[in-house]
Amino acid sequence: MPAELSPIDKAKYVSARRAVDFVEDGMRVGLGTGSTAAWMVRCLGELVREDGMMITGVATSTRTADLAREVGITVKTLDEVRWLDLTIDGADEFDPNLNLIKGGGGALLHEKIVATASDQMIVIADLSKEVDRLGTFPLPVEVIPFGWQTTKALIEEMLSNVEVLGRAASLRLNGSEPFRTDEGNFILDLHLRRISNPAQLSLVLNQIPGVVENGLFLDICDILVIGNADGTVEVRDINNGTVEHERVDLVGGENLFADNGD
Repeated sequence: MPAELSPIDKAKYVSARRAVDFVEDGMRVGLGTGSTAAWMVRCLGELVREDGMMITGVATSTRTADLAREVGITVKTLDEVRWLDLTIDGADEFDPNLNLIKGGGGALLHEKIVATASDQMIVIADLSKEVDRLGTFPLPVEVIPFGWQTTKALIEEMLSNVEVLGRAASLRLNGSEPFRTDEGNFILDLHLRRISNPAQLSLVLNQIPGVVENGLFLDICDILVIGNADGTVEVRDINNGTVEHERVDLVGGENLFADNGD
């Protein structure tokens, strides 16, 4: 692994490298979105090109689909494959119960649909994403553009009745314009700081008119792979109740680093 990679990128890489070990020939795999997921897609592409592995990928965003095709992965839609063997994706935050906040990359709706259409969800992350309680990372909420300011006001009113430390909501921007998801929707980022009851919050958020989906991924993650800059990984299996510590080979795969601009 090139020395110029930052410690955080090394941690992302080793978590992605270890996670692709769960992928078997012939599988249908959900491909996540984000910087850590981009490492995973490139690692899978290497297995396809160099080892002849046959997999079908379902991407959670257009940029992931473009990257997957670039590295040689066959990409199909979820409607074409119907169900997936597993999904590998990153997370913006995770708690001890492997509940997640996702959506920092703006693909939370597709990510949640793909993850719940999978037999297994594997999350790849580094230790900086671990928290005692969710909420430090702003919670993304996807809303339709029509009446979004009314939807924002309704969300802020609702937040006064739930146990959170912060109640500010902001429209995500792309330059001076609203950020748009692949579905053409807007994202409101909720700066909550601490979420006492994620299940309750998720339920009430999705009952507000105009809300499409929120970034709380609860009871969806099966396995968490945490990477470290020294090449070690921790694999937590929520279903088996096991925690394993391993080391990932950092030698080889030089082509992965030459053109990964994520």
